[in-house]
Amino acid sequence: MPHSDPTLLVSTDWLAAHLEAPDVRVIDASWYLPQMERDAKAEYQAEHIPGTVFFDIDEICDLDVDAPHMLPRPEKFASRMRKLGIGDGNRVIIYDGAGIFSAARVWWMFRAMGHEDVAVLDGGLPKWKAENRPISDMAPVPRERHYTARLNNLVVRDLGQMLRNTEARREQVIDTRAPGRFDGSDPEPRPGMRSGHIPGAISLPFMTLLNEDMTMKSRRDLEAIFESAGIDASTPKVTSCGSGITAAVLFLGLTIAGHRHVSLYDGSWSEWGSRDDTPVET
Repeated sequence: MPHSDPTLLVSTDWLAAHLEAPDVRVIDASWYLPQMERDAKAEYQAEHIPGTVFFDIDEICDLDVDAPHMLPRPEKFASRMRKLGIGDGNRVIIYDGAGIFSAARVWWMFRAMGHEDVAVLDGGLPKWKAENRPISDMAPVPRERHYTARLNNLVVRDLGQMLRNTEARREQVIDTRAPGRFDGSDPEPRPGMRSGHIPGAISLPFMTLLNEDMTMKSRRDLEAIFESAGIDASTPKVTSCGSGITAAVLFLGLTIAGHRHVSLYDGSWSEWGSRDDTPVET
């Protein structure tokens, strides 16, 4: 079933029809966990949707903090976008090599930087390839354009805000990690991490929102999933995960389902679980 809001999620049919549009820019935002044993940059160099540029999540980030791929300062984001040929007024379409995974993180990053005209390709590169659509190994030579980044603090939460919320409970915290990591029965993949979850958090693994072909479920299905999980549409929400990647998949799903006042805890468990001064539930 096609989604009713192509401003958030576009189909492969839509992208094929608009690939040559002068205001459209396409980004490969692939990123993989170490255990996936995939090299995102090498895969991009071998094959990508024609005209696509590569967004390096581990470089376009704040390299001065210990937590991985944290949101960069607006100045750095703007500089990198200019070099990728992305400017003010562009319609940005983002995909990844898993379906819907890290593309949602970069979609959220654009929104956090004040760029609202951005959407995720539903099903990503796997769906595009399955439909025998064109693929290229030629990297484009972008022409620099002016890009303005202004941080939207409403969609980002930091450690201090999350600590205060453990007492106030004004925002529902939703954790997209696997159930075993959430309840502490499985070890964390990163060394030195405690197991468990932020007190009061709700468990909702991100894969729950996706179909078998890694496309997003329909709005009606998403609404039912959120209601079943105890997520209140009228309450502000914070999404969290291991390092801020799959939390963005939930952020996207909540936005598609019409939820407002959604933010993302950028440090996620890689920050919270690595400290000894943060409360943990199991």
